Amino acid sequence: MENISTHISEIIKMLSGYVTEYGLRLLGAIFVLIIGLWIIKILVKSSRRLMIKGDIDASLASFLKSMIDIVLKVLLIISVMGMMGIQMTSFIALLGAAGLAVGMALSGTLQNFAGGVMILIFKPFKVGDFINAQGYSGVVKEIRIFVTVLTTPDNKTIFIPNGPLSNGSLTNFSTQPRRRVDWSFGVSYGDDYDTAKKMLLDMIKEDKRILTDPEPFVGLGELADSSVNITVRAWVNAADYWDVFFDMNEKYYKNVDKFNLSMPFPQMDVHLDKD
Repeated sequence: MENISTHISEIIKMLSGYVTEYGLRLLGAIFVLIIGLWIIKILVKSSRRLMIKGDIDASLASFLKSMIDIVLKVLLIISVMGMMGIQMTSFIALLGAAGLAVGMALSGTLQNFAGGVMILIFKPFKVGDFINAQGYSGVVKEIRIFVTVLTTPDNKTIFIPNGPLSNGSLTNFSTQPRRRVDWSFGVSYGDDYDTAKKMLLDMIKEDKRILTDPEPFVGLGELADSSVNITVRAWVNAADYWDVFFDMNEKYYKNVDKFNLSMPFPQMDVHLDKD
């Protein structure tokens, strides 16, 4: 009985030693992890402020912020694991092998990372530009490491992977200071074409937002099945594009009757032959 009691005491003493040693390590590691995450949060915010003060491009600032956040967190996790007694040499070797396997499995993710770098280097667009890409249109809100964030005109948030975005076709509506507005106004067959043309030219002259250089164009665009379509082209400042587009449509609709013109509509002539 005495031998058994002695063995139990030794086991309890040994377990107490392990709990004391590794328990303190675990508590210390948790404490360092919490404090480290708090410090990283402060550093990332500070770096963001410094980049804004340094007048760094908003797209690059967003990308660097995400990169700094990820790198610091990885370093923190490695430090915490070292505090817990994990052999970092073998761990780093294992991490390298795992990284290779994960890299092969996540080739699409790495492609998105490379796409983000290419976007920041060649700058086909920047934060604040209105673009159309991958079937979506919106204002560029943020360029992250793996995705670009768009805000659509109806206030939806779209996340587009950077890989396809950097390799695919893209339309940037914000790079040029001026844009051309195109309309196709229809009048009925039998209406006076010269009257319709004069009405459209007067509407253009009345709108001070429409530029005179290049000169606006009005011409007969198409003799369609049920209408005579008049093509109108005019240049405006990019910011005025949609306002001018909708205003001209409204003015045309309101002025048609004043000039004795009629709005065309689809129609079909049917001829009946009697035997």
